[in-house]
Amino acid sequence: MRLGLAAIGLSLCLVVVLAATLSPTPIDQGYESVIQRVLMLLHRNGVPAWFGYRWLEFSANILMFVPIGYFLALVFPTRFLWLSIPLVPMLSASLEAIQFLALPARFASVNDVIANTAGGWTGTALAALSVAVVHQRDRRVLARWRRHNSDDRRVPSA
Repeated sequence: MRLGLAAIGLSLCLVVVLAATLSPTPIDQGYESVIQRVLMLLHRNGVPAWFGYRWLEFSANILMFVPIGYFLALVFPTRFLWLSIPLVPMLSASLEAIQFLALPARFASVNDVIANTAGGWTGTALAALSVAVVHQRDRRVLARWRRHNSDDRRVPSA
């Protein structure tokens, strides 16, 4: 069940990421004034002035890849969850290479690979934590079940 749900989640996330990264024009094109208003709002509410467009874009790339890393890690059986660690930067670098080679209006960036990787690895860590919590819960439930069943066998005979 976990693998099926993770595969669906990964598929949906990949569709969004591919649409965002492989569209022929930059995703922020035409939204410059909205982005400036968002940044002004953030600055008025305590976000430091150094947090500008580049940091906003970097943060957005991190956030975009957290679910990718999470669901990617969960599509593997638990002992192979670690495979998402090399796959996340490979996916990001591949997307940036496609932008560089095939999408002249897009800007390929090593910073994007770094941000995407940080987000994907954060998602992987969250998936590993989720799996550990579920396994711990399962161990407690199984131990309680075993205790309950062993108590039933100790009923004294008449």
